Amino acid sequence: QVQLVESGGGLVQPGESLRLSCTAIGRTSSHRYLGWFRQAPGKDRQFVAAIAWSDGRAYYEDSVKGRFTASRDNAKNTVYLQMNSLRPEDTAVYYCATGRLILSSLRSAANYPDWGQGTQVTVSS
Repeated sequence: QVQLVESGGGLVQPGESLRLSCTAIGRTSSHRYLGWFRQAPGKDRQFVAAIAWSDGRAYYEDSVKGRFTASRDNAKNTVYLQMNSLRPEDTAVYYCATGRLILSSLRSAANYPDWGQGTQVTVSS
């Protein structure tokens, strides 16, 4: 089991930026991807982005394309989610997650066995 430790949430105004971090402790080479999800009150957990540890290729949910960027630092076993031009509808608890995933399984939360503790992101004026 991989332990995921998140940080970086907070309260910002619309249009501002935040960067989330997720450190994967105990990650092995079979954990090829790390995903980001978010969950707003009363809603299902939603896919936001995923990134491959090997080459940094990232995949995004349509509503965050062009605003969010996932990156990784393999030496630190850490993945970042840079969130720019934040909107009130981005308000949610954000989670990172991982597992022994394949490309076709990245967008479904049910495929991820290991989760971070979540960090609150609030976008409000």
